[in-house]
Amino acid sequence: MSNNDNSDFGLSRRQMLGGLGIVGVASAGAGLGTTAYFSDSESFEENTLTAGELDLFVHVDYSEDQGSFAQYSTPPGTFINGGVVGETVEEDGIVIEKGTPLSIQVEDLKPGDSGEGDFCFSIVNNPAYMWMCGELTANDQNGTTGPEETALQEIYGEIPEDGQLADAMQVTVSYCDADGNDDEEIVSGSLAEVMAALQTGVPLYGDGDPDQPVANRPAFDGVEAPFDDNGDPVIDETCVCFEWEVPTTVGNEIQTDSVEFDFEFYAEQERHNDGTTNPCVDESYAADYVNPDGINQPIPDGVARVDVSYGDDQVVYGITFDEPADSQYSLADPNFAVANFSMPFDLDDSGNYDYQVAWNAEGGDDFLYSEVDGTPNWEKDVGSWSPVPSTIVTAKFGNQAVIAVPRSDLETGGNDYAFGFNASAGGEAPSVGIPVGGPYSGTDNFTSSENGQGATLQ
Repeated sequence: MSNNDNSDFGLSRRQMLGGLGIVGVASAGAGLGTTAYFSDSESFEENTLTAGELDLFVHVDYSEDQGSFAQYSTPPGTFINGGVVGETVEEDGIVIEKGTPLSIQVEDLKPGDSGEGDFCFSIVNNPAYMWMCGELTANDQNGTTGPEETALQEIYGEIPEDGQLADAMQVTVSYCDADGNDDEEIVSGSLAEVMAALQTGVPLYGDGDPDQPVANRPAFDGVEAPFDDNGDPVIDETCVCFEWEVPTTVGNEIQTDSVEFDFEFYAEQERHNDGTTNPCVDESYAADYVNPDGINQPIPDGVARVDVSYGDDQVVYGITFDEPADSQYSLADPNFAVANFSMPFDLDDSGNYDYQVAWNAEGGDDFLYSEVDGTPNWEKDVGSWSPVPSTIVTAKFGNQAVIAVPRSDLETGGNDYAFGFNASAGGEAPSVGIPVGGPYSGTDNFTSSENGQGATLQ
């Protein structure tokens, strides 16, 4: 900013303001009208607007234990930035070594082996909402040995095309501190189940307390720099731990098998966002909770979201009930109704459902399956449900659930198919349907390419 002091008139701005009344009287008496003898201006120069920045560093501390066979751990100071591995080198300062992404490879895996990784975050300059994403990219049989074939025949009555390791490995993802001390669990189950959950995105909470709505949840604090002057990481107090093991109860059925999987962390600035945008998925659908017709009672705050991720081998549907932790009508609670939620699939987009997967269908905290043939679930006889086929992966954790179906199922009718979603707390309590408009009252309640709402294989 610069000031014009009107030096041509021999007056400073302060003097001009002090004498303006006298000059005004003299001018009026002389009949000079409104001619301005004095003027002043203020200017703002060399202004700049600079965009902020957000840079995510993930500090990695990973180790595995294969008994006397082998042990492994990442070098101290390992971190990921820009998708590549970096390392703090004490004698040369802090460097980022451009190379390949961090890859953890375990060979000769056996029952009893385990591993764990701690992932801590430096979000430079901006507090941010975070998501954890991932995908199971391979679950291979890799041929079979004689003992393996015997075990597979005893368990399945055949030799499955895919491997069994993804179902045998047990995984837990939880919040932890920088020392790896576990706190609240995020998701756990088989590797297949956990990776299905991560494929549709898991929102992370900056305070490590997931018992809150997803929208406007606690963010992760920003830092000025990812490392201090000594090269030590400057991290948020909330980290994420990833633990896996192959239980000793697993037998020869996993011989020769191998799995491959990826996971990623995303950060989005907190300012001007509410944290509900899921960066891990291809499509998202949402609907508000509603009251049944004729019921006059307060509608609770609640939104059901169905996020869809199109993988090469499976299509995963992530279901989130975004509601207050103390919701009176929690649609994520199995105590409310006989069928809390179900998803029917019209595989060829013909207008008739082919099968459906439901949670809590007969009052149990689990998933069941039925071939629908166009008949909605509430018209089917009790007892018509059956266990979910091994080709479909299901998991429930907190207020979230995942249903992963083979992509080959949905390719029955080419690229077009349809699915629906309906959830109810039962009785006079709220329900929700996606698409909006009521549960299964017609083709408008399909989500399909035909009605312009998506559900086209990508």
